Amino acid sequence: MVAFRENLKLAWGTLAAHRLRSALAILGVVVGIAIVMAIGAILTGLDRSVVALLERFGTNTIFVSKLSPGMELGHHSREQRLRKPLTLEDAEAIAASSSAAVRVAAQIFTEDIVNVRYQGEEVSATHFFGAGPDYARVTNMNLKEGRFFTESENRHHIRLAMIGYEIDQALFPNESALGKTIDVGGGPFRIVGVFDRRKGNFFGSESHDQYVLLPYYTFRKFYPSIREHYFLVEARPKQLDQAVDQIRGLLRRRRHDGLNQPDSFYVSTAESIIDQFHKITAAITTVMMLISSIGLLVGGVGVMNIMLVSVTERTREIGIRKAVGARRRDIIQQFLFEAVTLTGLGGLLGLLAGLGLGWFLRWVYPSIPSAVPLWAMVSGLVVSLAVGLFFGLWPAIKASRLEPIEALHYE
Repeated sequence: MVAFRENLKLAWGTLAAHRLRSALAILGVVVGIAIVMAIGAILTGLDRSVVALLERFGTNTIFVSKLSPGMELGHHSREQRLRKPLTLEDAEAIAASSSAAVRVAAQIFTEDIVNVRYQGEEVSATHFFGAGPDYARVTNMNLKEGRFFTESENRHHIRLAMIGYEIDQALFPNESALGKTIDVGGGPFRIVGVFDRRKGNFFGSESHDQYVLLPYYTFRKFYPSIREHYFLVEARPKQLDQAVDQIRGLLRRRRHDGLNQPDSFYVSTAESIIDQFHKITAAITTVMMLISSIGLLVGGVGVMNIMLVSVTERTREIGIRKAVGARRRDIIQQFLFEAVTLTGLGGLLGLLAGLGLGWFLRWVYPSIPSAVPLWAMVSGLVVSLAVGLFFGLWPAIKASRLEPIEALHYE
């Protein structure tokens, strides 16, 4: 313990005597660790948000669309973009033919952002779609107030609308939205329900709550040119895989997919999408780790350089220590301790910088979730100490090999 305190005192003394040189030497370590912290915070926040969103639908929910949900790396192929849309008849066929499916909710949607107006106030709806009454039960969505529309209202093309939490807060901050008539994309619709805030989503808690839902046939009446459908299927308990197989087989027959051709549609479950997202985040993490390792390498070389200079400057001191009985092991421990202290300080500064960067990004872009994982903090500090240990080893060994007589005569 006494030796530890002595080495720590010597290390801090050396760093204090050469502040600028020490700061430049550990700059690469600070940058590398800061990148690990910031990227780890953002990816962990996104991961938790995605998992929360998908788990909200339940473990028995199946997602069916023409294309993958946009989570794959790269763009969709030309063949995928040219696929014919799924139809309402496809959804009705699944409901009628799949014994493993409890209910099917078909959505029809537009990717355009529409404006929602009420008494001079205006807000943009990032998600505008129509769906049948089963949508509420399949998605397990909770209502803040009001009700869901009925099948009769859907069939009769009644001008009703349900709005998301953020639109409700923007247009009706101090009053109930129920019964109010809003203008959506140039048409009047009466609000019958307001959805509660969603538990999670892909890009934060706000953007995915800015949506307007119309009854399916009402949407089709006012937007007859839109044909893009998306299905949500609720499978019976313990029959998820069976339901997926039945849906794939039925749609392949209906869409005339050849025996050796791939599916002309996309079927997934919450678990498979989460697994896919984990693969993407793992790939991103690997790339970012490689980038941060460049900073750590530069920092390590800087530490080795400053330690070699320190050995040269303190040659006479090393000779005196050896002359009074210091062993090679003592000299190695002293210089290794100084190197580890140097990079450990860089690791702490990098940790603080990474936390600050994550907080700054969350402040500038509130829709980006962030949560610093414990593993990133621990691994950052461990890596910074390991860098000092690795790159400080050669200077420490070089110092320990100095001959006392030659070292004492060094000027």
